[in-house]
Amino acid sequence: MTPLWRIGTFLRERQRWVLVALLVVLHLTLISGEDIAVSMMCWLVDVGVFILWQPFIQTERKLDRSSLLFIVLMLAGGAWLYGWWLLILWVTILAALLGGRVLLHSHWPTRIFFLLAFAYLLFALLVWLVPKVVPNKELIGPSLEGPFALAAPLIFLAMLLMPRPREMHLSGDGIVDFFYSLFIFLLISVLVFGSLAFMLLRQALYIEAVFKTLVWIAGMLFLIAWAWNPRPGFSGIGVFLSRYLLTIGLPFEVWLQRLMECAEGESDPDKYILTACEGMLELPWVSGGSWSPASGSQAGSGRFGEESRYRQEFPNRPLILTLYTRHKLSPSLIWHFHLLSQLANEYYVTKQRARELQQMSYLRAVHETGARLTHDIKNLLQSLDNLCFMAQAPDDTDGTRLTQLLQRQLPQITQRLQQTLAKLQAPQGGVDGLDGLVFADAWWNAVRQRYMHDNIFFGPVVFEKLACLPAALYDSVVDNLVQNALLKRQSETGLAVSVTLAPDASRLSVCDTGSAVPENLVKVLMQAPVPSENGLGIGLYHSARQAAGLGYEFRLASNEAGRVCFELRRGPAASAKSAK
Repeated sequence: MTPLWRIGTFLRERQRWVLVALLVVLHLTLISGEDIAVSMMCWLVDVGVFILWQPFIQTERKLDRSSLLFIVLMLAGGAWLYGWWLLILWVTILAALLGGRVLLHSHWPTRIFFLLAFAYLLFALLVWLVPKVVPNKELIGPSLEGPFALAAPLIFLAMLLMPRPREMHLSGDGIVDFFYSLFIFLLISVLVFGSLAFMLLRQALYIEAVFKTLVWIAGMLFLIAWAWNPRPGFSGIGVFLSRYLLTIGLPFEVWLQRLMECAEGESDPDKYILTACEGMLELPWVSGGSWSPASGSQAGSGRFGEESRYRQEFPNRPLILTLYTRHKLSPSLIWHFHLLSQLANEYYVTKQRARELQQMSYLRAVHETGARLTHDIKNLLQSLDNLCFMAQAPDDTDGTRLTQLLQRQLPQITQRLQQTLAKLQAPQGGVDGLDGLVFADAWWNAVRQRYMHDNIFFGPVVFEKLACLPAALYDSVVDNLVQNALLKRQSETGLAVSVTLAPDASRLSVCDTGSAVPENLVKVLMQAPVPSENGLGIGLYHSARQAAGLGYEFRLASNEAGRVCFELRRGPAASAKSAK
């Protein structure tokens, strides 16, 4: 660390001492006003102390030649124009800077510290400086210069004995509100010139003129405050001013609109951030920039525009945005750009999550399609096993029975294989439609033949003439339920399985005489895949989703030991579609 840097850090950490020194040197400048040479030298020293205290440029910064030339020209101009009016202007500027900082503090010792400094400057202006420029000395009245010269050191002592205020690098005391300072500067100017105007126009004494000016200023401020937000009915000039400011059409609003349009029109996160950042080039301050992923974030990188000497980084997650500007950004612009970069990051994260959800949806569709195909293939293998069993039957010597069975079963197996291949080629995770309607009696006979060697009871039924049903749904439900019951029969001897179908094919029931489904599975059965060693898991879950998609209700109708029944019932929406 260089010695100059150490000196700058030392002064920045002791801003209260620098401010007290500034006021002390200013006081010496005032009381030595009769000697122009001494007074001017004190004022030049005061300007130097102000450069060390000023909140605009950090004391660690090394000034370039242009800055030094500007300071020299300012001091030369001040020395040439030195007089009471210059000191009035100087004290007014200091009071405006301190007054603008007082309003930003909530820490009471710090606020009182700056209020004491502001009070000294105000008294110095009204008691010492303004009477010096009054043309008619007879209107000045009793002089208060002596009491002020003696009371000022007491103010400095009180400032030194106060608790240590929060320093600039800890609480942001170095920030000056420009509008507050400008407002106080104008008020003090009105007070000074108003007092002189009362003295010259009304030939009033100085104290009387200051009092009348203060009364008029207080009355005008009260009137403005009331008109800004009046209570009874009238909206006030504050609303009109806010409405005007909102309709100016700032460049930030243009870029914000551009950001929203990019978010709506672009789904890829990398293309979105590139388009949004290129739109930032429309702002008059921005010449280019870049973005890169933050530590631990999954994001891309890129750049836009051109680089410049002024660089400002906005660290966020998942992107760190770096802007190159034509001029150094003010604190307010940095705050605005920080908000815009946060908004751009939020949109970028949303795009990333949308893409991840899209990929997860596709994987889920593939998974669900594969699960449904597994059951379809298993059911087809069951049908083929039945055909193989019939082909090996010794009582069919001439093959007539086998030929008839093949003529009935092979077209159905071929059709189901085609449906399985169609699902495999377009994994959409959805449900089969009602376009595969078949007559109920044909489907019923095929199912009976499929399970004719598994000792399953099929209830007698006389179907209505035009009774139809969706074969894919009914095949999925029957095959899953029957296979689960057959697996259950392997561990529970003597279990009987029965299948019944309503005459209009609106209700299908599969019952067994085994043990009841455990209560912990009943709550999630057909709501999510259930881990199980012998069925009742993912097959029923997909059958339930398929049934719900077609307007059917698939539920566990009875869950008692000796009577466990699953029921597929047609809903109103499915009935209307079937009628069409």
